[in-house]
Amino acid sequence: MSKKVLVLEDELNIRSFVVINLKRAGYEPIEAGTAEEAFERIADNPDIRVALLDIMLPGEVDGFEVCRKLRAADETIGIIMLTAKSQEVDTITGLMNGADDYITKPFSPPELIARVDVIFRRLGGKAESSALSSGPFKLDLTSRTLLKNGERIKLTATEFDIVTIFLENPGKALSREEILRKVWTKGNGTDTKIVDVNIRRLRIKLEDDPTNPVYINTIWSFGYKWGE
Repeated sequence: MSKKVLVLEDELNIRSFVVINLKRAGYEPIEAGTAEEAFERIADNPDIRVALLDIMLPGEVDGFEVCRKLRAADETIGIIMLTAKSQEVDTITGLMNGADDYITKPFSPPELIARVDVIFRRLGGKAESSALSSGPFKLDLTSRTLLKNGERIKLTATEFDIVTIFLENPGKALSREEILRKVWTKGNGTDTKIVDVNIRRLRIKLEDDPTNPVYINTIWSFGYKWGE
């Protein structure tokens, strides 16, 4: 698998910091300072598997818009948002636009590499069993595809892993912390709200009526449960 990582960051000192640490960890960073440059780099490097996207960029196109376009073009690419702000609105906006994770500046090299490592493991992970089924859903763990009534539902790598956990544990109440540990790096400081945002995205994709979910049920003050 390609180990190319797009680094979209307009501040040269921060971009250089990220690039140096990615290279030390064995990755191949592809640099861009603007949204336009990012799209050019992606066109020249279609095997980029992970993108690190700064939110605040020069010009009219910000990191959120880049995220939306990347996700629309490729449901499997890993996307991590880089933000200098800690406001919840930025985090949720990025995740709802298709990001898999976020990291708030300033961040340490181990934290950065841990987030990237998780995405790459997820993209190249091997499943022990080949398929899981529940009601109208069939999850193929080899091809990493989900069908509902025979129709494919496009999922990000993160969403696929969450659905896998649910179908492996039907009827079991799973805490937000347990889902966080299984899908994201344990102890990397990620807030459990990332779980809630991904559940919102999944309900939009999986439920007939996302406001009245049948499959992903909320266990108030605890977490979620898969059940018909």
